[in-house]
Amino acid sequence: MLNAPALGRPASITREEIMIAALGLLGPSRSMSSLSLREIARATGMAPNSFYRHFRDLDELSIALIDLAADSLRQIIREARERATRGHGSVVASSIQAFMQQLHEDEKFLHLLLRESHIGSPAYQHAIEQALSEFEQELCHDLIRLAQHRQQPLYAPALTAKAITRLVFTLGASAVDRPANEHPRITEELCTMVRMLLAGSQALHASLPR
Repeated sequence: MLNAPALGRPASITREEIMIAALGLLGPSRSMSSLSLREIARATGMAPNSFYRHFRDLDELSIALIDLAADSLRQIIREARERATRGHGSVVASSIQAFMQQLHEDEKFLHLLLRESHIGSPAYQHAIEQALSEFEQELCHDLIRLAQHRQQPLYAPALTAKAITRLVFTLGASAVDRPANEHPRITEELCTMVRMLLAGSQALHASLPR
């Protein structure tokens, strides 16, 4: 998690301050691919050349932010799933509610992961694909564990995890720019769709010849 810089300008700009400045420039009509080095330099009060003390280029900055965003979101969703498995609500609903809640957060981590999954640079797209793969791997592990606990085996758990992850991120991307009052409906629809995927995976497994 990034912390806002202290009042007053330090003698040199830190890597963290550059990342904060870049996040601060993102918005409904601004994505990482639209930012320039000079904009980020102005936002931090540094000379443009100072940027290169911390990052090779804007792609490296973008990838650092994606990694930070993915780590933060994975931790939030992991905690939500753990609470649910201890008897505090539905695992599906808790995970999706945690995901959607991030749409309201000031740090814009979820926006960063969603906006440029298909239009950013090749390096940016590779970083997002890697982040999604890590979400899928962690979800697959949890699905297998829960299926064993509930004695409800899934068909191709890794593919099931991939289908759920891609669905949630795709609909999340469309929800980023929707009014906040529509988010409860989107959340409920997502929960229903994920349950349908899980039910279908269970049914496919049950249909396999013994």
